[in-house]
Order: sequence, then C-alpha cells, then structure tokens
Amino acid sequence: MKLTKAMMATTALTLAGTSAFAGGHMANDMTIVSWGGAYQASQDSAYLQPYLAANPDVRASWDESSPEAVAKLRAMDEAGNLTWDLVDVVAADAIRLCDEGLAMEIDHDALLAAAPDGTSASEDFGDLIVSDCFIPQIAYSTTNAYRTDVTAWNGATPGDICALFDLETFPGTRTLQRVPLDNLEWALICDGVPFVDVYDTLETTEGQDRAFAKLDTIKDSTIWWTSAAESIQSLADGEAVMGSSYNGRFFSAIVEQDQPLAMLWDAQVYDLDGWIIPTGLPEDRLARVLDFVFFATDTQRLADQSKFISYGPARASSAPLVSTHATLGIEMAPHMPTDPANSSNAFVQNYMWWADYRDDLDARFQAWLAQ
Repeated sequence: MKLTKAMMATTALTLAGTSAFAGGHMANDMTIVSWGGAYQASQDSAYLQPYLAANPDVRASWDESSPEAVAKLRAMDEAGNLTWDLVDVVAADAIRLCDEGLAMEIDHDALLAAAPDGTSASEDFGDLIVSDCFIPQIAYSTTNAYRTDVTAWNGATPGDICALFDLETFPGTRTLQRVPLDNLEWALICDGVPFVDVYDTLETTEGQDRAFAKLDTIKDSTIWWTSAAESIQSLADGEAVMGSSYNGRFFSAIVEQDQPLAMLWDAQVYDLDGWIIPTGLPEDRLARVLDFVFFATDTQRLADQSKFISYGPARASSAPLVSTHATLGIEMAPHMPTDPANSSNAFVQNYMWWADYRDDLDARFQAWLAQ
C-alpha cells in the first residue's frame, strides 16, 4: 500500500511533538511491537519516553512479540483483526512482510526527517533501506560469548567461532537460538566452507545436509533459546558455558551486570533491525504512527539509542554523535560490532536469501530438532 501524496506531504511537515494532523485526527493509543530486554529498554528511553513527554495525551504499550512477528501478522491479516500499530523486525522479515503485502510501502524522503545538514533520509540511511517497507534503526550482530571461569577448559580460551563445535577442548553445554539463521552459516563455516560460498552451498540440498550434520555434533549438548533473555540467563547461571545472543544483550550482561562472560566476536553475523508499519491501519492510527516514526528515526534520536545499548545507528549522520553510555560514562564506540577491533572477521547475513528460504528452512530446522 502506497501512501497518498497528500498524506506524505502533510506528514513531512510533522515536527517532534508538533502534529500536522490537528483536530483530533490522530489516535491517542499505540501498540508497539519489539523484542523485550535491553534493546526494547533502549528504544523506550531514546524514543518513546521523549515522545510521550512531548505528547502527554498519548498512551503507548509494548508487545514483545517481534520474534513471531511474521506469523502473527499473517494470522491477524487472515482474521481481519489488526491490533499492532508499529512493529520492529529484522531486515529479512521486513522483506518477507513487504512481499506478502503485510507491511506498508513508504516514501522515506517524504515521511522521515532529513539529516541536520539537509541530506535526504534515503541518502542518510543509504544501503540499509533494504526494502520499500523497511525503516532502519540499528545495525547489530548475533555473536557468541563464553564463561571465563570454566575449570574444565584448563586455561584454554575460545579464539574463533569453531570453538562452538569443539566439545573436546571446550566441554560443556552450548546455548543457541532455536532458528536456522546463523546456526547453519556457522556450521558450514566450521565445516570448511569459505564465507563467500556459504549461501551458494546452503542453497543446495547437499549443502543443507552438510550444515545439519555439523550441528548434529553439538545437538545433544545445546539448549535452544527462543528469547535472548534465556541465553543470557543460561550463561549467567552456569547452565551453559558458551552460546549466542545479540551483541547488545551481551554488552548489558558483561558491562552493566558484571557477569563472568567474554565476547567471542569471530564470525559475528551482521544484521539490521528497524520498523515496519502494518498494512491496513485506520487513518487515525496510521497518522499517530507516522508522527511517532518521524520523531523516533531522526538523527539525534538514533544517536541517543547508542547511549543505552551497543548497537550502531542506521543513519550516517548519527554516527558522529555516538558518545558515552548514559549512566556508566564509558565510550560506546569500542563496544559496537562495527569497531575495527571487533569486526576483523565478521559475516554479513544475506537478507534477500533468507527472505526466500526462511519458511522452508524453518520447517526443516524444527523437524530436525524433533528427531
């Protein structure tokens, strides 16, 4: 669904806390969908609370259903009952939802703020606009961490991603996300496939068999998480000794909570996260969402989020404004996945590939887990 030119022009006039939709045409309630935990808390601090302070009549609630966003939006569409107003998703899911007509296409330059120097939004976000429906917020990575106090390792320290599969040198339980993404890529990398050949290999039945065979070697030693909070808790409790989560979650556990964990940046998987607006919102709800999104994705707001979590802002103009942690006062740049010290062997996820293959590999992955 494309917005009308009139709607675009009107919304482009929206300023923080000053609506172009006067006379009660904007709804005063929003349901915003995100991922919970440290990431959602950073959104709340950087975007939502300042917006609510400027709009005291507005009420907003969080729904932590982003991991199931595609399935739930499909179900809402089928039932004709859309209860969400704005949804945070990863890039591949945004592409899927856009292709299925469940996310609204937008004109980024008409609906989003320009950079402070006048650079258009589309140029400021650049290649991170991977779909006509996607409004980028942050660049992050799924990476791994390990406990620093495992006596059974006899002083050995994991140095690369393949430590995940080395149960002899690094015995103990792993914790990995209950999805094929990242796990299949890491499995192939540790089975000798070069980064540049991973998706060509994974596109074949033989390549998929190879990845699942590698995962078989640690399947019985792995706790499969569905919420990032579960992986952090498993590691903090000592139930697992090594495993994956989002780099911002690990930052919170290590730096803010002083857990005995260390980052394993090798083969971290870069990804993007951002907003989609569900197709079919009533006019008053759509107007409110557009007003909020204009505010929440400007240069300063995206930079402000990095005060609370170690994710890189999606706007080029925001990067120079990244400074120190809001309460700890530490410099945030060295904790970003894109810092040179952390990114020497990073892996970039192929969003378009996963948009095409996700449903099939989800089905195979869940069947494999059930075996």
